[in-house]
Amino acid sequence: MAKVKVATFWLEGCAGCHMSFLDLDEAIIDIAKAVEFHRSPITDIKEIEQVDVGIVEGSVGSTEEEDVLKELREHCKILMAWGNCACFGGICGMRSTMDKEDALRRGYIETESTYQGKIPHPPGVPQLLDKVKALNHIVKVDCFVPGCPPAPEAITYALTELLAGRIPVIPIQMMRFD
Repeated sequence: MAKVKVATFWLEGCAGCHMSFLDLDEAIIDIAKAVEFHRSPITDIKEIEQVDVGIVEGSVGSTEEEDVLKELREHCKILMAWGNCACFGGICGMRSTMDKEDALRRGYIETESTYQGKIPHPPGVPQLLDKVKALNHIVKVDCFVPGCPPAPEAITYALTELLAGRIPVIPIQMMRFD
């Protein structure tokens, strides 16, 4: 039987969702037997190939993250959002409560520890979006695994359901909103 091709991405967030994935303990062994990892934070693959499942943690706050998300959506059959940032905007979404230029000014010029600060605009650095967005504000998301981070049991359940050919709906008792 062919393995399910999976790509995972870490956008604007803290990597906690991928850490929860690594916390699957012995369940990760069975999942690893059934999947083939392509691009992810745990591989050195740079291209986005056609995959069965795309998994994203983190919200979208820059033009580069938006482009990566759109490209992944074009290259995957099923897109799964891991964690509150991907599902709802999460803690990164707090930037959306203020004007982008105000946030940059506060972070680079007005902060108490800043000395002769200026807002950097180096070449090659992606531009911030006006607002931080959850994934489904940009592309179609097929399933959501909320939590901050999601419980390893919820990730195991979601992946097991996908491997069985079903789109997972996480049971309420597995959801974590810390």
